[in-house]
Amino acid sequence: MSQTAKTFAEKALARASGNSSVSTGQIVDVAPDVVLSHDNTAAIWKLFKQLGVERVKYPERLCITLDHAAPAPTTQHAQNHADVRRFVAEQGVKHAFEVGRGICHQVLSEEALVLPGQTILGADSHTTHYGWLGAFGAGVGRSEVAALWATGELWLRVPEAMQTELTGKFAPGVTAKDFCLQLIGKLGADGGLYQSIEFCGDGVDQLSMNDRMTIPNMMAEFGAKNAYLPPNEMVFDYLAKRLARRLGGTAAHYLPQLQAQAIYPDADAVYASRHRFDLAQFEPMVACPHRVDNVVPVSQLKGVRVHQAFLGTCTNGRLEDIAAACAVLRGKKIAAGTRFLVLPASSEVMREATALGYVGELLDAGAVVGIPSCGPCMGNHMGVPATGEVTISSANRNFKGRMGTRDSEIYLASPAVVAASALAGTICAPVDVDAI
Repeated sequence: MSQTAKTFAEKALARASGNSSVSTGQIVDVAPDVVLSHDNTAAIWKLFKQLGVERVKYPERLCITLDHAAPAPTTQHAQNHADVRRFVAEQGVKHAFEVGRGICHQVLSEEALVLPGQTILGADSHTTHYGWLGAFGAGVGRSEVAALWATGELWLRVPEAMQTELTGKFAPGVTAKDFCLQLIGKLGADGGLYQSIEFCGDGVDQLSMNDRMTIPNMMAEFGAKNAYLPPNEMVFDYLAKRLARRLGGTAAHYLPQLQAQAIYPDADAVYASRHRFDLAQFEPMVACPHRVDNVVPVSQLKGVRVHQAFLGTCTNGRLEDIAAACAVLRGKKIAAGTRFLVLPASSEVMREATALGYVGELLDAGAVVGIPSCGPCMGNHMGVPATGEVTISSANRNFKGRMGTRDSEIYLASPAVVAASALAGTICAPVDVDAI
């Protein structure tokens, strides 16, 4: 092993800290390119004022969305939103997104506000999401974000890294969500605790754009500090087109910059562990209550009654997810006594789903289509279950009380399995509803 060989995390945090080189376990002062917050911005502002500072040091680095309780379900939430809007205006925050624009991680990706090789720290645990872009994304606490506002820097320990090699490609009907659930089920919900989960292998290039987004997002449920997929031409093209749309010029103008700033780990870097998975060997999986690592094949849960099915969230609320659900639902009706809630991850997804006829198909099947937002994922509103009810969800967490009701049950699955279960009224795979 070369002593100079580095993991992605070591390279990314060297760049973010202004050092020529850093090593695993080292404490470094990191200056992130982007600092993310959402509805919790108001609470962070209260902590910020306690520091005795009046102005955010780098307002141009802040990205703020109103997405978690949107539109506001209570007067308290509405006041919180009003406080955030006032903060945005007073501090000159340019990258702020109103109710209805969508979920923070989807929106920042669509706006090309996070780029390969950059570091983003956010007051949201699923900031690992930005690994799909080849960025270092990590969730931090509210007090840490207040410190970032004041100083522009935060200390981090360079995480150990886990190399995860992917080979082959998914069988029809199997998705990145199934892979993530099985990975977490096999290695445990704390199997990647404070590690950089670094994916590699020819299987990575077989992933769809949606799969690329789902994997690092779900690694938050694996305990990861960050997750990383090597950016490829699909990612560069996606970002270049969106930079051109936001900043002007042509996509071709931005491609060389994006490619030049991308970071790739060295082949002989030192990893804490190495794992290899053949994507062709996976099958549809479900995480059972009340742990994300309580995972079994969907075939073992046939007949479990479903009162509510939910499709959405930063994990699986994109166009490809809605298309997968519509492919299952087409020409059929949601089971009596079961409700199906669909919340697109962003206004862009909503617009595209409408233009392609997916929203009409969902409504024809009896689904309820809601405003782009986090919705019921964290139990604020728009889908809180009743006591004793069972929800099957495309979200990322299923601990007791997650969706707002402690005495209810949450199962996690892919969008296609969620849609099939809504049709049957019981948990099942898409192949099981052909006769409905």
